[in-house]
Amino acid sequence: MPSIFPISLGCPKNLTDTEEMLGILQARGYRIATGDPPADIALINTCAFIGDAVKESYAEIEKLLAMKKQGYFGRVIVAGCLVQREKAKLLKKYPEIDSIIGVGSAKNIVEVVDSGRDRACPVSTAIPRVLTRQEYRFPATLPHSAYLKIADGCNNSCAFCTIPRLRGGYRSKPINDIIQEAECLVAGGVREVSLVAQDTTSYGIDLYSEYRLADLLKALTGVQGLEWIRLMYAYPERVTPEIVQVMAENNKICHYLDMPLQHVSDKVLARMGRESTEKLIKQKIKLLRKFLPDIALRTNFIVGYPGESKTDFAKLKDFVEEYEFSKVGIFAYSREKGTKAAGLTGHLPKAVREDRCAELTEVQSRVIDRKNKKMIGKSVKVLMDMPSFGRTQYEAPDIDGGVNVTPRLTPGAFADVKITGADGYILKAEILT
Repeated sequence: MPSIFPISLGCPKNLTDTEEMLGILQARGYRIATGDPPADIALINTCAFIGDAVKESYAEIEKLLAMKKQGYFGRVIVAGCLVQREKAKLLKKYPEIDSIIGVGSAKNIVEVVDSGRDRACPVSTAIPRVLTRQEYRFPATLPHSAYLKIADGCNNSCAFCTIPRLRGGYRSKPINDIIQEAECLVAGGVREVSLVAQDTTSYGIDLYSEYRLADLLKALTGVQGLEWIRLMYAYPERVTPEIVQVMAENNKICHYLDMPLQHVSDKVLARMGRESTEKLIKQKIKLLRKFLPDIALRTNFIVGYPGESKTDFAKLKDFVEEYEFSKVGIFAYSREKGTKAAGLTGHLPKAVREDRCAELTEVQSRVIDRKNKKMIGKSVKVLMDMPSFGRTQYEAPDIDGGVNVTPRLTPGAFADVKITGADGYILKAEILT
């Protein structure tokens, strides 16, 4: 059977789509090439969330098409958000592309691959109305850690975001399907799952007419062999006392929450189309820290948003300094065609946006230096990703820092260590004997 050379760009949610497509292809007899080219088919799953991601996707496609011309690949198939965003432009610009497949059609990958150069394949960009269990998966992460997608699409109306247009409305997987996926992952050696969706806290609203994330978390704690459950992409307005209570009462759930806030100024939040306010955000943080005093809070902020004044930005800096987040992603606003934000007044020059990004990054650097110094001398549990590098429950895979551990240990093992030093987001530790 033909061999497949995969490339996955963008977020962990996109990676789960790649894993599903590869798993289905492998089950049908295709060989997944884990080394360097050549291969019969190159399959690239693209990202198109912001302009820089679009540029990266186009650059990677051009590389693959050049390699195809040189004989490294027989065919090139393009999948993912770029197909959804710019299908017509993509096919016109690159007639050498053999097939395309959109974000909701992973389960149809064999049909697309088998169709050869039939780029008009009718399943290529359809978005399904329901989200079902991933029956096949080819792991693209470390053997002991996996991302578990619990929903797709989004019903929020953030003015800066293209996701609802690219991925459609919110669609939850049934709880039983998610539990079965988790059990299959554990059977394959996974000990940590990170729950992902565009908005995990909206889980269940479409299936059950109510938010059911707390129920899902409870159900996942019953999966034998699953050690860590990590919650990503939470919206602050839907972080309920029930969710916090479940996190506090179950030691399998990491004391960690990824909760993108985007800003703290009420004026900017309103222009962003966010439902949260400064008061609500601060209330949620206090609630989380009351019941989970050691919780690691990760968040994202957009700086230089249209209409962001010097006063708004100063408020954001003061907020980051005071509330001491464990991890922060900071992004200069990117004007995206087709979004509500693109039509707003008050767009700021690129230099101002970039300066504010650097300025807030410096604030967070001071915060993390203070926080990590407090970790020195503490004993913590780590999950080893590599022989000399692991993570505590306070670090998510891929996006956060971790712990350099001595002496070396087996990847996938848990160990108790003592923190001996810190350098930015990287801690140093020795194994406790």
